[in-house]
Amino acid sequence: MDSDGDSGSDASAEWVWVRRLAEAESVAAAAGWPAAAGDEEARPLKVVFASPARYFTDAAPIGNGRLGAMVWGGVESERLQLNHDTLWTGGPGNYTNPKAPAVLSKVRSLVDNGKYPEATASAYDLSGDKTQVYQPLGDIDLIFSKHIKHTNYKRELDLHTATVNVTYTVGDVVYSREHFSSNPHQVIATKISANKPGNVSFSVSLTTPLDHKIRITDANEIIMEGSCPGERPHNNASDNPIGIKFCAILYLQTNGANSRVEVLKDKMMKLDGADSVVLLLAAATSFEGPFVKPSESKLDPMVSAFTILSVARSMSYSQLKAYHMDDYQSLFQRVSLQLSRGSNYQLGENRLGLSAEAGSQDATVSDYAFRIADWTRSAVLNDSVKPTVDRIISFKDNEDPSLVELLFQFGRYLLISCSRPGTQISNLQGIWSNDPSPPWE
Repeated sequence: MDSDGDSGSDASAEWVWVRRLAEAESVAAAAGWPAAAGDEEARPLKVVFASPARYFTDAAPIGNGRLGAMVWGGVESERLQLNHDTLWTGGPGNYTNPKAPAVLSKVRSLVDNGKYPEATASAYDLSGDKTQVYQPLGDIDLIFSKHIKHTNYKRELDLHTATVNVTYTVGDVVYSREHFSSNPHQVIATKISANKPGNVSFSVSLTTPLDHKIRITDANEIIMEGSCPGERPHNNASDNPIGIKFCAILYLQTNGANSRVEVLKDKMMKLDGADSVVLLLAAATSFEGPFVKPSESKLDPMVSAFTILSVARSMSYSQLKAYHMDDYQSLFQRVSLQLSRGSNYQLGENRLGLSAEAGSQDATVSDYAFRIADWTRSAVLNDSVKPTVDRIISFKDNEDPSLVELLFQFGRYLLISCSRPGTQISNLQGIWSNDPSPPWE
C-alpha cells in the first residue's frame, strides 16, 4: 500500500493495494466474506455489453489456446465465429527478405537527413513479399425466430470463469446461453436453456468461407470438412494449390421429453420444444509441423476431431465446465490486483483516503485494507453491472480504478485464451480473425 505525502494527514491520498492471492483470501476471510468467493464477489471482473454485437470487434472472445470463438450474442440469431490456430495459407519456405540490408541502409540515411515520412514509407519494404495469412475456420449459426420482442438483455464476459453469458426475457420466459472454450477437452461448449420447460427451439448450421462440404449424421452431428488455400487469396483463387485441411464437428445434445430434431436440406438441424440443449464443437487440421508441406501431411483431421469429440461427449456439461474452470483458474488466479478509488470519488460522506484514526500508531496495514474494502465494495458491485463502454466514456470524469483492474485482467485473460503450451505462439491478434485476407497478415 502506498500514498503520496504525509499518510497521517493527507485525506486525498491515492491508494494502491497489490497483493498475492493468498493474502487477498486472508483479508476477505477476516472481513467476514466467504473464503473462496469473497474477493470474487466483492470485485467482479466482467466485460458487460448492453446489446448484441453489430461488428466483429463488438463480439466477446473465448479460447483455449488452439480453438477460439467470438460470441455475437444476438436474440433472433446467434453467431459464434470460429478459428483454429494452425489454419493458415502457404507451407514451408524461406521467408527471408534478401533486400532487407539495402532497404535498412536507405531508411537510416533518410532518418539521418531528417526525412522521416520518406523513411517511414521506405521501411515497409523491409518485410519483403507479402506473407501467408491466417484463415477463419467458419461459424456456428443459430436462428431462433424473427421479430422477437425481448427485454432485460445482457451479455457478459466473466474473466473469473472464462465464460460468455447471454440472457434476455421474452414474455415471462428467461432465456440464457453460456459459452466457453475448454482447454482440457479441446472443445467449445455452449448451453442454451430457458427457465420454463419446452421453450428452447432453434435451427443450427456450420458455415465457412473456405472450400468445404457438409453432412449430417444420425447422431445429431454436423460434419464440415474442407481446406484453406495453398497460397494467400488472390483474384485467381481457383489456381491455388490445396492447403491445410480441416474438419469441424458440431454435436447437439437435447434435454426434454418432448424435444424433436429434424434435418433441413442436409445441412441444418432444427430443434423444437427442448428444455435445454448442449452444443459441443471439436475441430482439427492436417498441420503436421512447420517443415511438412500440406500436400504431404499424413494427419487426418476428421479422425482427430472425432477422437476429441468422443471424449467430450462422455462428460456431462457440468463436468466439462468444472474441468475448464479448474484449468483456467490455475493460471488466472495467480495474480490479484486491487486499486483504491481515486481521490475524486466519494461514497456518501466517506472520502477514500487516510483518516486521522487510520494514521494512528495502533492502526495496521490490515485495518486499512478492511476499511478500503468496505468503502469501495458497493461501488465496485454497482460499476460491474454497467455496460463497459459506458464506464470507458465516463472515465475522463471519474478515473475509476476498478476499470483499470478490469483492463489489466482482460489482457491476462486474452493471453491465456490465445496461447497455451503445445499451441502456436500468440500473434498480433491472438487466435481471433474473421477475414480470409486480414490486414495484419
